[in-house]
Amino acid sequence: MKLRLTAFLAVLAVAAGVAAGWVFLDQRRMAEGRAAGQEAANAAVTYAADMLSYDYRTIQEDRARARAHATGDLVGRLDRLAKTLAPAAARQKTVQQAVVAGAAVESATPDEARVLVFLNVTTSSSETTSESPRQQVVQNRARLVMVRIDDRWLVSDLSTLLGNTPIR
Repeated sequence: MKLRLTAFLAVLAVAAGVAAGWVFLDQRRMAEGRAAGQEAANAAVTYAADMLSYDYRTIQEDRARARAHATGDLVGRLDRLAKTLAPAAARQKTVQQAVVAGAAVESATPDEARVLVFLNVTTSSSETTSESPRQQVVQNRARLVMVRIDDRWLVSDLSTLLGNTPIR
């Protein structure tokens, strides 16, 4: 009987040790995720303004700056966008300025984070219609998927979310 009790207590002690170790590692992983999320959000705030702003007079430099923040398939998507955007922007003399109003981390691991960015986007153009005045300010949202490459956060995906609300 004494042997069974000793064995049971030994198994219980080992199980408690394993559980404590698991909780410790889980807490550490969560703390690393929170820290990585904050780093990624800080980068996303800077990058979102760069990636969503352009001026028809400096569009090549603006697109190069946006491209420098991107990685993976997003680089090709930005290149394709630049080919169609540049002629239209030059023709309409379009200037778009995105200003970040806030950001929130949706999810984060030490190497990847999804950041929701809230923006005020001012677009001015030489072409004016009743639906598209000369200058328009729109509140917008964008989701940036940030990945850590070496010690730098880069954008691997960027999507603007539907439901643009013009500021009146």
